[in-house]
Amino acid sequence: MLTDEMTAILDAAAETGWVMEPEAKRLLSLVGIKVPPFAWIHTEAEALQAGRRAGFPLAVKVVSPDILHKSDAGGVAIGIKDTGELTEVFNRFRTFPGFDGLLIEPMVSGVELIVGGKVDYQFGPIVLVGIGGTSVEIYQDTAIRMAPLTENDVRSMVAGLKAGKLLEGYRGARPVDMGLLSQLLVRFSTVMTAMAERVESIDLNPVMCSDKDCIVADARIILASTNTQPAE
Repeated sequence: MLTDEMTAILDAAAETGWVMEPEAKRLLSLVGIKVPPFAWIHTEAEALQAGRRAGFPLAVKVVSPDILHKSDAGGVAIGIKDTGELTEVFNRFRTFPGFDGLLIEPMVSGVELIVGGKVDYQFGPIVLVGIGGTSVEIYQDTAIRMAPLTENDVRSMVAGLKAGKLLEGYRGARPVDMGLLSQLLVRFSTVMTAMAERVESIDLNPVMCSDKDCIVADARIILASTNTQPAE
């Protein structure tokens, strides 16, 4: 399952112990998991060009091997509406420790889910799905299964969520395309299984799902067997 390109991404991240978001999203896209079109830029001129190409509003995130939790560090800006705001964000983020550019991508919408994977010492690779976003730790509304998953596993997991009605079209909203969600989870479980000897955990949060798309808006891959502890 692991291609040479995927292996190269993991190998390049060995020094830090985790895969930064642009490379994590590139790895996911190699296995057919949808991510927003993004640009990894390093200069203000590149930022402005990428912003105009992507179209406002934008999501902008700092890229740094020293910052694992970008939101906690103040390294995420969403809803950037013009070049003036983008310039301000670039100048602010470039002062962050270990600055290695910005990730710039268009905003995506939908129900916020979390999809996670970890390697359990007893059961091997397992996959989690739940209601995501910044409130995930408060609600803890998740379902877990051993990987790899089938479409029946996905349906069972979603049915077990307390907030599963959000996916069915709550209060007039259009229901999430369960076929696309199942496809994403099955593919994720397959890659989690394939990388079980190389990774400790993978977090996709949020995954934005709607009646038209299921897109990974943020991704983090932690490698196995490392004592590296990136700064918060």
